[in-house]
Amino acid sequence: MPISKYRAYAAVNLPDRRWPSQVLTKAPIWCSVDLRDGNQALIEPMGVDRKDRMFNLLVKMGFKEIEVAFPAASQTDFDFVRSIIESGAIPGDVAIQVLTQCRSELIERTFEAVKGAKNVILHFYNSTSTLQRDVVFRSDRKGIVRIATDAAAQIKALAAQAPETNFTFEYSPESFTGTELDYALEICEAVKAVIKPTPQNKLILNLPATVEMATPNVYADQFEWFGRNISDRDSVLLSIHPHNDRGTAVAAAELALMAGADRVEGTLFGNGERTGNVDIVTMALNLFTQGIDPALDLRDVNEIRSIAEYCTQLPVHERHPYVGELVYTAFSGSHQDAIKKGFDAQEKRNDPIFQVPYLPIDPKDVGRDYEAVIRINSQSGKGGIAYILQADHGLDLPRPLQIEFSKIAQEQMDEEGKELTSAVLWALFSKTYLLADAPLELITHKTFPDAQGSRTLTAELKQDGAIRTIEGVGNGPIDAFVDALKTTFGVEFSFLDYHEHAVGRGANATAACYVQLQDEKGRVVHGVGIDPNIVMASLKAVLSGMQRVMAGQKG
Repeated sequence: MPISKYRAYAAVNLPDRRWPSQVLTKAPIWCSVDLRDGNQALIEPMGVDRKDRMFNLLVKMGFKEIEVAFPAASQTDFDFVRSIIESGAIPGDVAIQVLTQCRSELIERTFEAVKGAKNVILHFYNSTSTLQRDVVFRSDRKGIVRIATDAAAQIKALAAQAPETNFTFEYSPESFTGTELDYALEICEAVKAVIKPTPQNKLILNLPATVEMATPNVYADQFEWFGRNISDRDSVLLSIHPHNDRGTAVAAAELALMAGADRVEGTLFGNGERTGNVDIVTMALNLFTQGIDPALDLRDVNEIRSIAEYCTQLPVHERHPYVGELVYTAFSGSHQDAIKKGFDAQEKRNDPIFQVPYLPIDPKDVGRDYEAVIRINSQSGKGGIAYILQADHGLDLPRPLQIEFSKIAQEQMDEEGKELTSAVLWALFSKTYLLADAPLELITHKTFPDAQGSRTLTAELKQDGAIRTIEGVGNGPIDAFVDALKTTFGVEFSFLDYHEHAVGRGANATAACYVQLQDEKGRVVHGVGIDPNIVMASLKAVLSGMQRVMAGQKG
């Protein structure tokens, strides 16, 4: 690798940094830039319909600041801003943000676009990085400062001519991470001197990681240094706009908040130029897992993801934090077993705190269900299979039965080489134990006491389409049914164990029964019976096990 072409990013001299000991306790001010920064990064930028869908989604989620366009950049953006203003689509407590470069004609066009809006954040910027000063603008520090201050003066004057609008001003020294800290401070102080913000009407100073160039701790150091040195701190909101070039935008943003940032600009799921912007959904749900109100409504991440995918025409990755199709899914057997036991313990524990192994968040809190928490493939174990049968069908299998059926399921997966869905798993379980297509089916039964104090049982079985009556004697219905089966079919087995439980509640409740039998050769098999009547369910379980004994003898 040609490492000589690159050099390390300079560290910030801040030996008494305080941010590492800070703890986040509240959500920042969120500003979505999906409709502008995110939109310009799309292969096919959004049309009117998709822009409207995205804007409505952001409002529904609770964003109070939404960057809607760079209205001077295109007629499409200009028309969209006009349409949401003139149609009354902007709620009274939402501020739209519009972006403009520090160029006079663009600023004028921007003010035309927002005419009549109630709340507007006028965001102006110019690039301040060393590289762009040298390569793009070929200007010295003073020249770049003058560009910013001239724009600030023009913006302030035009805003004064539109008293019907509540303007907030935002300035960004673009490519902040490539700008000398002292110079970033100098140009922001110069802009602030023109705007003259107050604690009641603050100036937003946005310090963007336009290109992520260093580790997250360096970004935090830059923020803490800037926050310490900017004057009139109570009249300024410090904002961050991280990109994800190094893959650490979320970490950088969180550390910057610890270092004093007040506000975050980002996009849903991190859409944006190159590797994307900071992912607001991930950041917000990170806060949620720490017991902090994220100040956004994320109770239905499936809907949010679906609309975002429609609007951007970009898929959200299956492994995307909190939202991806597979993030609440475990294939590993040991993980599945731990999750199953965790859910069992959570249900029994009188504690509102969610604690389940491998799940940092309760899926139902974000509108996900438990169907996909555990999925079965060749890496899965008995715990995962048992969980699926319990979660989807209410069956609490005894451990020996879990072991037996997991081997049967494993054989099918090894043969087919693919995942077993819940439906396929249930079909396999039904075929193996519930014996819907088995030679013998229990239709009815009756029991009568006899003179010796035992019970006589008669049962009707369907065999090859014909009804056959069998009879046996025992100390109870199960014992008598075992005697009837042994006598009628000449099969020998011993009764080892029995379990039962209710499935569901109320009028629709049924009973599930499990028996463990052993044949003449010592082979142990299980039978399962399900029926609204507990006695019928237990007899079905015995018949299931007996037929599996007979099938094993034939094999």
